[in-house]
Formats: sequence, C-alpha cells, structure tokens
Amino acid sequence: MAPDIGSPSPEASEPPLRWSGRVSLTTRILAVNVFALALLAGAFFYLQSYRSRLIDFRADRAVRELGLIHDALQTTPPAQVPPLLVRMAQRTKSRLRVYDASGAVRYDTWAIAKPNYALRDPAEEAWQRHVARFLDRAIDFVTRARRPHSYEEPRPDRAEAWPEIRKARAEQMGFAEESFAPDRTFMITAAAPYRDGALLMTTNARDVTRIVRRERWRLGLMLLGVSILSVWLSMFLARTIVKPLRKLARAAVRVRLGRAREVTVPRLHGRRDEIGSLAQALADMSQALRQRIDATDAFAADVTHELKNPLASLRSAIDALPKVQDETQREQLLAIVQDDVRRLDRLITDIAEASRLDAELSRARLQRIDLGHVIESMLKARELRGPNPRGVEIAFARPRIGTAVVRGDEFRLVRIIENLLDNAISFSPDNGLVQLTTTRTGDEVIVKVEDQGPGVPPELRDSIFRRFTSVRPEGDRAESHSGLGLAIARAIADGHDGKLEVETRDQRPSGAAFILRLPALDEQ
Repeated sequence: MAPDIGSPSPEASEPPLRWSGRVSLTTRILAVNVFALALLAGAFFYLQSYRSRLIDFRADRAVRELGLIHDALQTTPPAQVPPLLVRMAQRTKSRLRVYDASGAVRYDTWAIAKPNYALRDPAEEAWQRHVARFLDRAIDFVTRARRPHSYEEPRPDRAEAWPEIRKARAEQMGFAEESFAPDRTFMITAAAPYRDGALLMTTNARDVTRIVRRERWRLGLMLLGVSILSVWLSMFLARTIVKPLRKLARAAVRVRLGRAREVTVPRLHGRRDEIGSLAQALADMSQALRQRIDATDAFAADVTHELKNPLASLRSAIDALPKVQDETQREQLLAIVQDDVRRLDRLITDIAEASRLDAELSRARLQRIDLGHVIESMLKARELRGPNPRGVEIAFARPRIGTAVVRGDEFRLVRIIENLLDNAISFSPDNGLVQLTTTRTGDEVIVKVEDQGPGVPPELRDSIFRRFTSVRPEGDRAESHSGLGLAIARAIADGHDGKLEVETRDQRPSGAAFILRLPALDEQ
C-alpha cells in the first residue's frame, strides 16, 4: 500500500458536473445523437430558402420575358400580333393577355389557342397530394415562410382588377408577384404597361413545387435512415456502456453492504477500453477488500490468542499468590506477574501500532530523506542510551552524502531499521558484530542488516514476517518481543513502495541478512 497524501487528488483537476451529472448516460447518449439529427433537420430551412430564391428568380425572369415581348409587339404589325403572342406563350409556357386603354381584354392566348397549363382542383387529386400539401403547410409554419395570397381569376376580367397591372402602371415598369394556385403550387403573375393598356403574363410554376418536394422527400428518407441508425447506435452504446456499469454498480453496492465474500465483480476480460479497466480495478479492489477482511479477522483471532496466554499465566500466578506462604515462591510468582504485565504492555503497544499503521501511512506526508544521515543520527541516539549489555557492536559505513536519498516518513523508516537492529542484536552471540550498510544500486536504495547468529531456515523465510510469529534464540525473554516487529517493518516498507526480505541459510555461509529496498530519488 503506497501513501497517496503527497499527490494531488484526481477529483480536484476534473471539471465540475452541473446538469449533466443529474442525467443518465442513456439519456445523454440519445441527446447527443438527436442533437446531430436536429442539425441535419436544419436542411429543411435551407430548402425553404432555396424555394424562395427560386421563386424570386422566376418572377424576375417573367418580368424580363415580358419586357422582350413588349419590345417585340412594338415593332409587329397588328395582324401579326396574335400569332406572335401564341408563339411567345408556348415558349414561356404561360398565358399572355393584352388589355386596351379601357381595361378590356384585347388579346388572350387561351382564346386564340389551346391553354398550355391547367389549374388542378385539389378535391380531384389522390391522397398523396393531400399529404404533400399538409407537409408544405407544416414546414411553412415551422420555418415561418412567407405566405402568398391565393390566385383567383377576376370576374369580369379587366385590367383594373389585377393588382399587378395597377402596380406596373403606377411605377411605369414591369412588376411580378407570386401566389398560390388552388393545389398550392406557385403562380407567377407579371404585368407591364403597353401603349395605353397593359401586358399580363400568368405562369403556373408547378416545377418549383415539384423540385422542392422531391428534394424534401430525399432529405426525409435520409433523415429517417439516419434517425434509425442513430437510435440503434445510441441503444448499442447504452447497452455496451450503461449495462456493464450497472452490473459493476450493483456489485459495488453488495460489497458496500458487507457481503464482499459472496460478491463476484465481473472483470470483463473481453473489453480493452476504460470500462474494462474500471471492471478490472473494481475486481482487484474487491479482492483486496476480501484479503483485508480476512487479515482483520485473522489478526483479531491472533490478538485474542496472544493475549490469552499471558492473561492465563497472570491469572494462575495471582490465584496462587494468596495460597503460597514461602517467600521464595511468592517472589517467583511476583516475578511471573511482572513479566506477564510487561508482556501484555508490549503486546498492547505493538497491537495498537499495527492496527493503525495503514491509516497513519495513508495520512503521512512523505518527504525527501537522506537515509545515511538519518541512520547516523539514530545510531548516535542509541550510543547515548548506553552500551549493549551483551557487548554486541554495530558497524555502519556512512554512504556519500546525497547517495541514499528516498521519499518517505522519517519516523517510520527509523522504526524499520530499529526493529531490524534489535532483531539482529538479539540473535547475535555475545560480543558479536552487526553490520549495517546503505548503498544505492540503480533506482534502489538498499539497507542491509547482517548479524552473526544462526541465520534463518529457508522454510521460515516468509513466515517470520507474519504477525505474532516469533522464533527467538534460547534465553531471550518473551516479554521483550510481541512477534509483530518484522510484520510492522514489512508493512512500513510496503507503504513506501519498498520491499523487505531476508537471506536464508542456503544463501549465505552464516548469520542472517535482512535487506530493505526503497525507490531512490535523484540527487538535487
């Protein structure tokens, strides 16, 4: 477990969630895709704009054509005027009328020749046309398109009955205006002054409506297809993203409710995306939590067992003390009581430290530490406490300043080395030597504590780091050791991203060597 107090919180760098934090992922996925569809639907607005430009173009063309017809009539003999009007009407696919000074119709191409367009009665058309007109009205309403007036033939047909002719006479120039035929196709009406009367051209621009409806139909089909595809993709994304997240959330809730052992968090091995990484992290977290719960249960059981032994001894001694009259035996019983009390005190102290070690390491502020300087100060403090009663000496070769630099909690690192030194001294023979070295190899700082004791058997290489495991030399007092020293030392090493290990008898000629490996920091 690595302390994380020194690093910035990832939540602090994330932008805050406002409205999106209250909306489900499925809704957000659909909203994003529907927004893209709304942008595509905006093409209907473009179609309306295209239709307006097309009608304006047709109106301008009608005015120009009417001007050309006016000029042609000015140079045409009266007898040739009717045939000329018929030819012009056929080429422009329009109805041409000439009004005299009194406002009466003098020439009408539909009276001279056959009509070249026909106004359709909506009541006689198929239902598809009614649907098309309904869509026209709906889209015009949504796009706020301009609404031309309805086209009507005046009765009687006189020049003053046409607003376009009145406008053209007032401005003495050609004028055109659009209107809706009964079937809601466009009518283009253009008028121009002619001698004392007027020229009038009417055209049913049915092709404009047909072009717009055809493009709208294609756009509608495209929008429908894209909508179906977008909804399908949204549901696919929701299924592949939201569904596994819900499974992981349900598993996390079951873990939170205290049923971690019976919960199997899906790992989603087939996924190589962020959700797969999340599932793997949650599964690892759940497994680590199970291990932590098991370790806590085992620790509680071990604590109970370890406390019962001195308590049983203490109870027996106290129960026997009133019954014993011999002073020598009473002194022995009191010595047992004192030893058991010291052992209980040691046990309680180490148990308290071991139980809160993880929490303290998680809150620790790791700093830059020169281990050489720290160990040197620690050894000087040991010298001030007096020489070792068994004459065991400690030899320490001070590394070069700035070589053995690590990031950690000085108090905890000193605790590791103190535990290793106490352990080495207890196993060393009288007047023995404990060697303490600190070196840097590559990206690691290595602290090595070697003694001249019996060494560690290979089969005990891992078990000596377990809690309440103690293999003591003969004659060592039990109350001086709780069996938690090496376990605490390894936990501190793990909390610093380090490693604590031991060389066994088959790896060295004599004695034991405990090796602490810590990540090194570069020199500054």
